[in-house]
Amino acid sequence: MPRRALRNVDPALDISAHFFPMGDSSPSWTPERWFKGNAPIELEVGSGKGLFLANAAAGSQDRNFLGIEIASKYARFAAARLARLGLTNAVLLCGDGKRFIRDCVPSASLAAIHVYFPDPWWKARHKKRRLLNASFVQDVERILTPGGALHFWTDVQEYFTTGLAVIAASTSLAGPFEPPARPAEHDLDYRTHFERRTRLHGQPVYRAEFRKPLR
Repeated sequence: MPRRALRNVDPALDISAHFFPMGDSSPSWTPERWFKGNAPIELEVGSGKGLFLANAAAGSQDRNFLGIEIASKYARFAAARLARLGLTNAVLLCGDGKRFIRDCVPSASLAAIHVYFPDPWWKARHKKRRLLNASFVQDVERILTPGGALHFWTDVQEYFTTGLAVIAASTSLAGPFEPPARPAEHDLDYRTHFERRTRLHGQPVYRAEFRKPLR
């Protein structure tokens, strides 16, 4: 489903504590710049409008949430959502998530990684651009703490099946475990806007969770 047009971010809203552009230079891993304290950090790759980050950060004040979104207008929109809610345990990086994970994130540093409804790259010649490939999932395994989780959801069954096969062949992550689906309690009680639209259209969502072994 194509993304809908975004509302403009209020130029008077200060998003400087929630929005961090990576730029063209190699970004650095600086949690002390993004968060107060040293709570466990969870990373969402491809944050879109920021619904997951906002709900997760509001519901888990004992954790920090780092989102990364390559599209500047979406990263700014998501950061504005966090700023309006006054959330101090969630921020947005604007840049290439693959590069950030590969080059910047230290080993065994993240309690969880969230990948929700990544671009399926439908055409056969474009599938090599998919996020879930062997090098990406190997980096996921590297940067998760022991016991840390990878959450992968999509509305594309073929991508789901292929993604599970890549994870099984390329890592020692335990799983897949299937998180239980539950009815939404209010209009924005969904992981992401993509999940909301998919479920409201009566279409299935494929969900899997993997865990890094404790040893």
